[in-house]
Amino acid sequence: MNGKQFLEMLARLPARVWLQAILGLIGFVVLAVLGFAVIAGVAAVVLVAILVFKARQWLAGLFTGRRPEPPARQERKVIDVQYEIVDRTKDDVKR
Repeated sequence: MNGKQFLEMLARLPARVWLQAILGLIGFVVLAVLGFAVIAGVAAVVLVAILVFKARQWLAGLFTGRRPEPPARQERKVIDVQYEIVDRTKDDVKR
């Protein structure tokens, strides 16, 4: 079946089939848009909730006068390092 035969076959379809295909396509587009809107709405609600929580903490810290302390590290890892300080002011090398 080549392209011309396929188009002729589509042209023979009754109008009811065409209407159903168009309505199905419109329904698919509407569902896709609504799905995107739901995802964007949930993301916006989560973002607003986080911002409200952070603003409440900031205002509470502002009125109590205490600065929030960063959380203490649980991991105590000490690394022994040796280094040497090189004083280049005493070099006789001219550049």
